[in-house]
Amino acid sequence: MALIHCDFFSEILNVSTSMTVILPQNTTAQIGMDNKKSSGKHQTLYLLHGFSDDDTIWTRRTSIERYAAPLGLAVVMPQVHHSFYTDMVYGSKYWTFLTEELPVIARSFFPLSDKREDNFVAGLSMGGYGAFKWALRHPDKFASAASLSGVTDIVARTKKAEADPISHAFKLIFGDKAIADTDEDLLWLLKQGDKEAALKPSLYQCCGTEDLLFQDNLKFKAICESTSYNLTADFSPGEHEWGYWDSKIQDVLKWLPLKTP
Repeated sequence: MALIHCDFFSEILNVSTSMTVILPQNTTAQIGMDNKKSSGKHQTLYLLHGFSDDDTIWTRRTSIERYAAPLGLAVVMPQVHHSFYTDMVYGSKYWTFLTEELPVIARSFFPLSDKREDNFVAGLSMGGYGAFKWALRHPDKFASAASLSGVTDIVARTKKAEADPISHAFKLIFGDKAIADTDEDLLWLLKQGDKEAALKPSLYQCCGTEDLLFQDNLKFKAICESTSYNLTADFSPGEHEWGYWDSKIQDVLKWLPLKTP
């Protein structure tokens, strides 16, 4: 595998930013790694970070490079700061950056497939919210999406945020905008997509039973199961921490409908 830290300029953000990228590499002499490389352009997982993290965090806290190596899978990890993958009211247009600019730039730099069946998105916590929002709002872009301990009820989360250390971020992101029943609300997107979307990505959801977001994840699961979305849910013991996410990202990779390299 090749591990690349890529600094580049974003026209949408009007600033230099970064992404961390893992690319498949065919090797036969590397000891301790089972590397595979798929033919043609690479299947790609966009892997999103949480609130307190950045684009390097998945490589620092998990073995994602080693897990992806035998799959012939490229992994693109962007930097979005405290944006909740949203065009901020008082800040930058991180949603537009993520969904419109990033894939185009990444594919211009690296041999990544633009086919729906070759593209997947996943994330943890804030990134789980971003992953589901991206797939539900753009079901034509992704075959599958996964949320690990995700913020699945953003309306409830912002209402509880007054005593929360991230409450300042919600004010910058959403201002005084209503969130319920808008395209920032995953629960509303589920219902709308069930009625309108011809294509529906498969969804994977996991959350530890000791996690502060567990009840919100149960609510998402209940609403999703009332729709025609194909949901795989895993609620097992665990907290909001990296040991849990390192384990569960391996389950996500096994679940993805990858082509054999």
